[in-house]
Amino acid sequence: MKFGRIAAAEAEGAVNVHGLRLPGLALKKGAVIDRRTVEALGAAGIENLVVARLEPGDVGENEAATLIAAAIAGNDVQVERAFTGRVNLRAEASGLLVVDRAGVDAFNHIDEAVTLATLPAFHPVDVGTMVATVKIIPFAVPARAMERIRDTFRPMVRVAPYRLDRVAVICTKLPGFAEKVVSATLRTTAARLSSAGARIVSEESVRHDEMEVASALRRASASGAQIALVFGASAIADRADVIPAAIEAVGGRVEHFGMPVDPGNLLLLGRIGSMPVLGAPGCARSPKENGFDWVLRRLLAGLDVTSPDIMSMGVGGLLMEIPSRPQPREKTSAGKDGVGVVVLAAGRGTRMPQSYKLTATIGGEALVRRVVRAALASRQRPVVVVTGHEAEQVRQALSGLDIKFVHNPDFAEGLSTSLKAGIMALQPEAAGAVVMLADMPKVGAPLVDRLAEALAPETGGLIAVPVADGRRGNPVAWSRRLFPELIALSGDIGARHLIAENPEAVVEVPVEGDAAFVDVDTREQLEALEIHEIAAGADVDARAALDAMKAEDA
Repeated sequence: MKFGRIAAAEAEGAVNVHGLRLPGLALKKGAVIDRRTVEALGAAGIENLVVARLEPGDVGENEAATLIAAAIAGNDVQVERAFTGRVNLRAEASGLLVVDRAGVDAFNHIDEAVTLATLPAFHPVDVGTMVATVKIIPFAVPARAMERIRDTFRPMVRVAPYRLDRVAVICTKLPGFAEKVVSATLRTTAARLSSAGARIVSEESVRHDEMEVASALRRASASGAQIALVFGASAIADRADVIPAAIEAVGGRVEHFGMPVDPGNLLLLGRIGSMPVLGAPGCARSPKENGFDWVLRRLLAGLDVTSPDIMSMGVGGLLMEIPSRPQPREKTSAGKDGVGVVVLAAGRGTRMPQSYKLTATIGGEALVRRVVRAALASRQRPVVVVTGHEAEQVRQALSGLDIKFVHNPDFAEGLSTSLKAGIMALQPEAAGAVVMLADMPKVGAPLVDRLAEALAPETGGLIAVPVADGRRGNPVAWSRRLFPELIALSGDIGARHLIAENPEAVVEVPVEGDAAFVDVDTREQLEALEIHEIAAGADVDARAALDAMKAEDA
């Protein structure tokens, strides 16, 4: 191929290199220049331009890209039409992309001007996902280069459709093991399987005992399950541990234990007859991607997973940090005494139109002041109050208290904006935050301290919630390792979904009474709380305050 600047009058049959737009003439890059275009260039006063002219044996960019794409496309891969020297290849089925890595590398080493890019090997794809692209850099491939390229022609990318769709789940339990963990594990696993079109066909919970797990595996195999997943109440520590021993007890074999993927190190792969068995690492209870996903997806696609396959997963195996990891890679210098308190006091209180809710009084004291005083009575510091609606009223109600104010100008956009403002206002060394709602006047300092003390990042306890009769309330304590997720929230939502997404990180703090569940939204609720406290003798001045409040409304 010849490339260079020539006289416009001699350009007929050449390929235009640089786009050109003139009145009445639009000459695109890559367009073949015809006689009419030559005349138009002359009429426009264009004397020369840069072109490429193919020589005998050269293969044009679109033809070359089409030939290559057709040759390297394997099963369930569609080849699209060429344009500007590019051909995209797309998946025709949902599954995993299987790539001939050596073949792709060899192809890309033939000529710098001929390129093939793919998604990572074993990447999950849906119908229509672009899996690869062939791009010819110049306007043609020389004949000699094309000959060498033809020598590499073979399928290099294919889709392995998901084939197995029946999965058994076995969860083991030890004394004190929360049933909620099992429920959350089943929900997470069902969602993980649904993306591959698979489902749970049997599930049961048994004691963390070799013979009970063995019996459950027999039942799983008899149920018609094609894969069995075993979630241990305790992580697998050795090939002789409960779960691998149970696999061998029913005539199965342990094929591999451990993997160079983090999170996911403690994965176990076994087989009972034709049924693969995965001993799940603890991180598999989280919906976030981990090494368990890498092996499970291959099995669902009907691909063999061998011990060497797993041992080869180290490159790229250092995945994103899962917040609940018991031993974080990065240590924080703050201890439990560095936990702060964030009081969210930016809401509009629209359900109490008579007066602003947070500055309405109980026993002569503003609702927000009562909540903040409880925070200050705890051992946690600093106490940050987030203001928004009626910010000046809130500031006046909290006059004289040793707190830090931060104003949220975006409070109308939702609760998440106030939470973000409060978390960002904590001192950099804060080890966590207890997030309090300014309309929950029954929460006391002891509960704030218990929640802060329940945080245990070193053992994976990153969220502490008060619980009574299986019901979760407020406040909630958060380790700083979840601060990035809290700051990333948006809209009028709190952080409840983060609790659901990190079930293994939740520490439940048992509480008595209703303090963690009572908030004040209406005047009627405020009056009811006042009456309750009068009856309980909590405030000798409360009756007079209630009478004054009713008189004010009248």
